Amino acid sequence: MRSTRSTVTFSNPFTLSGYPGDLPAGDYEVLVEEELLQGLSFEAYRRTATYLTVRGRGNHAGRTELRAISENDLKEALSRDHATTENKKDQSDAALSPQEDLK
Repeated sequence: MRSTRSTVTFSNPFTLSGYPGDLPAGDYEVLVEEELLQGLSFEAYRRTATYLTVRGRGNHAGRTELRAISENDLKEALSRDHATTENKKDQSDAALSPQEDLK
C-alpha cells in the first residue's frame, strides 16, 4: 500500500455526492490510497480509496473528518467550481463594461 496527499482549492462553496450540506470554499487535502498489483513484471498500483479531509466548523471546530469520495465525484465538484468561478468572472466583466448607448 502507498498513500499520496495533494491539495485542491475550491473558490466557491460546494457539495459532494452522498454528503448533506455545502462545504465552504478553501483548500482541502486529498488522500489517495493505492495497492501494489502483484504478479506483474513492472511496478503498478491500483487506487483503492480517495478521501477528502474536511475540517469542522462552528460547534465542530477542531474536528477533522476523512470523507470517502470517488475520483469522479472529486473531478465533478472541481469542474463545477471552475465553471461557477468563470461564470462569476464573466458576469463581473459584463457589469464593468462601459455603456455605449449613453448618448
